[in-house]
Amino acid sequence: MNKSKEARRSSSIKEQFTEKELKDLRTAFELCDRNRDGEVTRGEFKIMLNNLGIDLKDDVLKELMNNASHDGSEVIDENDFLNWVKQIQNLRPVLKADSCEDLLAAFKVFDLNKDGYITKDELKTAMETIGEVATDDQIDDFIVKADRDKDGKINYEEFVKMLS
Repeated sequence: MNKSKEARRSSSIKEQFTEKELKDLRTAFELCDRNRDGEVTRGEFKIMLNNLGIDLKDDVLKELMNNASHDGSEVIDENDFLNWVKQIQNLRPVLKADSCEDLLAAFKVFDLNKDGYITKDELKTAMETIGEVATDDQIDDFIVKADRDKDGKINYEEFVKMLS
């Protein structure tokens, strides 16, 4: 793709997100991009999904990656990722029926002591358990962003707001 087409493709999708959303999505993309080459391969995406306990058949994963990629390959760049997220966001009204159960299940993964809160230590332990390395600064940043009542931990409502 030539540079002017790439620039148009880049700017048009990025305009559809807030600065905060873009920052968060870049962080998510970087977590998938294990070798930091600016692209996520099917293998890298599979590792991330497996770390989250999601096991997809190779043909399903191949189809997902081909559909997400702007050129139909099995590699997605940041712009492909952003377009993919936007498509998923547009499905949200369709997904709402099951989303409460899914969010509660996700919350329970992080609430290790089952007290109704996610602490910094629980978040760090859960991230390590799923194979995602997060620095203390990244963990602190997430807690600060999510913790609306400023008690130093994340309750279910804050967790839901952070993810939606």
